[in-house]
Amino acid sequence: MVIGGKSGYINPEGEIVINPQFDRASSFSEGLADVRIGGKWGYINSKGEIVINPQFDSAFSFSEGLALVRIGDKYGYINPKGEIVINPQFDKWASSFSEGLARVVIGGKWGYINPEGEIVINPQFDWAFSFSEGLALVRIGDKSGYINPEGEIVINPQFDPVSSSSFSEGLAPVRIGGKWGYINKKGKYVINPQFDSAGYFKK
Repeated sequence: MVIGGKSGYINPEGEIVINPQFDRASSFSEGLADVRIGGKWGYINSKGEIVINPQFDSAFSFSEGLALVRIGDKYGYINPKGEIVINPQFDKWASSFSEGLARVVIGGKWGYINPEGEIVINPQFDWAFSFSEGLALVRIGDKSGYINPEGEIVINPQFDPVSSSSFSEGLAPVRIGGKWGYINKKGKYVINPQFDSAGYFKK
């Protein structure tokens, strides 16, 4: 919540539990929240105590024990102690970890690294998205398809480029010819393209 231009936090009863004091603030993830103070980003715990001093030019939520941060024009990763564990070296649009991998840009191409910062899927894609249910959407040229964690193409690029399309409940929304439908993990349509837009299945 924001009061007088400052961000803070409330509980489900609407009571203020962390006073509005931050220039900007994000949701809690893995016990920490990224906040901006005086133009720099750091992290607080659920008591509102600063546990990682504001020092980053950008910061993002923790995921799988690591958080993406920006120092200057490069992105790297820190642990919950605020220690840099993967040196800032990646271009814009690096992402948080998902299913043990994070997408990064090197030399204008997208690839994936593991939590040790090792490249496990070589930068080769024109765009890439996070893994979900064991598959990730990637774009090659003007078509999109899906790869597995080994970087192998398992659903050939054939779909229109979209901003994101992850698997959820075993299905992914895809667009072809301007219409949306749903495929399974074998790339087979289970709901034919017919919709102007489509979201995710979720129980």
